[in-house]
Amino acid sequence: MGTAVKKTISLSPELAKEAEEIARAEGKSLSAVIQDALRAARATRLKTELRGIQGYWSGKAREKGILTEKDLDRYLRK
Repeated sequence: MGTAVKKTISLSPELAKEAEEIARAEGKSLSAVIQDALRAARATRLKTELRGIQGYWSGKAREKGILTEKDLDRYLRK
């Protein structure tokens, strides 16, 4: 992991209790639970962005009549 940067965060009492329970149940530190949650949030955000990009380019392909890999191959060989 390299060097760690210490940060202070604020959580509601309910969220803090839940995070501590997860840490206890999974045998992890509270820090590890928060890191896992942030990684999961980042992965979700990146998947959403990727779906948006895929949708955009899929639309552009459809406009050009590219619906299959065969269509794409034919288009690229022009």
